[in-house]
Amino acid sequence: MLGLKEKTSYGLGAVGKDMVYMLSASYILYYFQDILGVSAVAMGVILLVARIFDAFNDPIMGVVVAKTKSRWGKFRPWLLIGTLTNAVVLFLMFAAPPALDASGLVAYAAVTYILWGVTYTMMDIPYWSMIPAFTNGGKEREGLTTLARSCAGVGSAIISILTMIIVPLLGNMFAGQVPAELASRYPGKQWIELAGFKYFTLGVAVLFVLFTLIMCLTIKEKSSVDMKTAKIREMFRALLQNDQAMCVVLTIVVINVALYITSNLVIYFFKYDLGGTNWNDGYALFNMVGGGTQILAMMILYPLLRNLLKLNNIKIFYVSVGMSITGYIALLAMASLGVSSVVPFLIPGVLVMASAGVNNVIITVFLANTVDYGDLKNHRRDESVIFSMQTFVVKLASGISAFIASIALSILNLKQITDCGQNMNIDFSEGVSAASKMGLRMVMTLVPIFVLICGAIIFKSKFILTDKKVEEISEELKARG
Repeated sequence: MLGLKEKTSYGLGAVGKDMVYMLSASYILYYFQDILGVSAVAMGVILLVARIFDAFNDPIMGVVVAKTKSRWGKFRPWLLIGTLTNAVVLFLMFAAPPALDASGLVAYAAVTYILWGVTYTMMDIPYWSMIPAFTNGGKEREGLTTLARSCAGVGSAIISILTMIIVPLLGNMFAGQVPAELASRYPGKQWIELAGFKYFTLGVAVLFVLFTLIMCLTIKEKSSVDMKTAKIREMFRALLQNDQAMCVVLTIVVINVALYITSNLVIYFFKYDLGGTNWNDGYALFNMVGGGTQILAMMILYPLLRNLLKLNNIKIFYVSVGMSITGYIALLAMASLGVSSVVPFLIPGVLVMASAGVNNVIITVFLANTVDYGDLKNHRRDESVIFSMQTFVVKLASGISAFIASIALSILNLKQITDCGQNMNIDFSEGVSAASKMGLRMVMTLVPIFVLICGAIIFKSKFILTDKKVEEISEELKARG
């Protein structure tokens, strides 16, 4: 059994890991498109191409992890290497040289974002691959998964809550005057945000390295499974033969596409739709409540549904999807009826983020259970390959959603207002047409609803790993020895 110190350090690693991921997933489009002025379509293509590249990189990394043998185990070396390199690339990505021209910024965004994906994979795959190797299945695995996902939710919430509060503060501290040759390209507010993101990202990168280092020094691989060496072709075959892993992978894609479409566009909703000179405050409040809700959903709501109401994980998944759809309908209705206060929008925000929190736990439990299923069916424990697919599909979902969001932004013609002074009191919603506002609302609500319904249909038609089935598989594996 894992001790408290190991569980705590493992959870701390998840906090740092998801701080980094949420910063990239939620703000990379805003940073390059809205602040630096890179074409929204160009950014959408970059983000999508990077994910296609990951289709080849991520599973190969899973094979590399599976074959790694060292005095420190197979997971910890890659955790440390991946974290160090990813922290450096993350900082560079949000510290783009502002003097670059349009084509230079596109190239810079493409190179740094692709490198960020590669280095993130280096540490994310071994992190989640530890779960089947550290646990015996059942309650122990579910408990560690819940802990890790809860801590990951804390990391995501920290970024969601603090980014647009701290970025302006740091920007005002370190931005200085806009150079004369750049004044026409970067109005005062944009220049402040550029400096703010640079120094905020530096802080996040340092914490990321520190948390992972603590985890690597604390956790030891107690029961890492000795996997038979196989060729890459054999590993892919084993993965494709695991129909339950494929089902979970598809489900992860669709539920994350829905969530990331919203997370990419909600900042534009507050800035260009609800508007107001203090839109930052409303956005920060919305994220604070949503982030807190996500954490509470993982720590309280999921255990409540699971243990007190005695719902199985499959039923909890459907409840979660229903909550999210209800939240999107409420958000669209409120916006269409002209609600201008941020407070009523907290209700749909709570529903959507509570669903995201519960899904974070359930999906990882489902995926971990497919490792045992594959072991029984194919006589191989391909946890690194299967969990590499989780890394890939989550990033694929962020790429697809960012592409959809970027196309929407381009069509809706939402652009930064030019302000050549240091005036921070700007209402960016002025001048935005009613049609553009309605289009933004529909993309960030109706598209996620459609995607979630498709995901639920796929899951219902293919998934068979009920709680009873998982117990049966566990018993068969024990009997097989």
